[in-house]
Amino acid sequence: MSQYAIEIRGLVKRFGDKTVLGDVTFQVPKGKTYAFLGRNGAGKTTTIRILLGLLRADGGQVSVLGLDPARQALEIRRRVGYLAEDQRMFGWMRVRQLLDFIAPFYPHWNHSLAERLAGRLELPMNTRVRHLSKGHTVRLGLLLAVAHRPELVILDDPTLGLDPIMRKEFLRDVVSYLQSIETTVFFSSHLLYEIEPVADMVGILEGGRIVLQSATDTLREQVKQLVLSTEDYRRVSPLPRELDVVIRGQQTAVVVADTEAACRAASKAGVRPTVINLNLDEIFEAYVTGKGEKTLDSQADLERVG
Repeated sequence: MSQYAIEIRGLVKRFGDKTVLGDVTFQVPKGKTYAFLGRNGAGKTTTIRILLGLLRADGGQVSVLGLDPARQALEIRRRVGYLAEDQRMFGWMRVRQLLDFIAPFYPHWNHSLAERLAGRLELPMNTRVRHLSKGHTVRLGLLLAVAHRPELVILDDPTLGLDPIMRKEFLRDVVSYLQSIETTVFFSSHLLYEIEPVADMVGILEGGRIVLQSATDTLREQVKQLVLSTEDYRRVSPLPRELDVVIRGQQTAVVVADTEAACRAASKAGVRPTVINLNLDEIFEAYVTGKGEKTLDSQADLERVG
């Protein structure tokens, strides 16, 4: 039995002449929370739809809980919880009717859990679904995604439409609950600062490929910003595994993917840079927008980096 809930190797997906995913490879260990990151249009939702059997891949191998989405999509959907940004439900049903309608499709539907979540999420049980606010619609989708005790939960930008307090409660309560029962969570979101406290692993999709997969703690330990004088930087440039370089007059800031190697290289030249920790948002930006050396001119640029 595989140790991975999701295994993707060499995944390719094209739409006409456009290749959206090219040679995508990554694994999601069972019981972990995996943050799947990428800019708009990077192919995150396309990947998720392939995992659920809603789209067919043009190449590569895909396994979800040991099943092939192209041939066993129905079984996958029984064992996986899924929440999409544009979740669609029967608008004419009342919330309680919808829960009663959905429950028989899942052998492991947990009625007591559904009731607890409905209360926690403040769902109006007698309101028709089409009359729910955007926030309540998202909350209902969350409940439907987790009430059948799935082995794997796939969340595609799940907190869009929720206010900041509800987003924090979702991450604290729902994701923490799933982690406590060792459910695998595959979490795609643009709110990186909110994912950071709950993500065990991070994968970054850029240009149709995975440019990084790492444990979150390892990533924070290895990827840092080094600040040194521009004169010193000219002496040691390039440092090992540079992701981004910003020159600000007499000072230069360098984001590196291997802090230990970069500091060792600088030390050999007699240079001692200041090491600054980065959050997940800053690390993500360095990987997807870092283009090597550039000079900042505007005050806004200086404030962004400083």
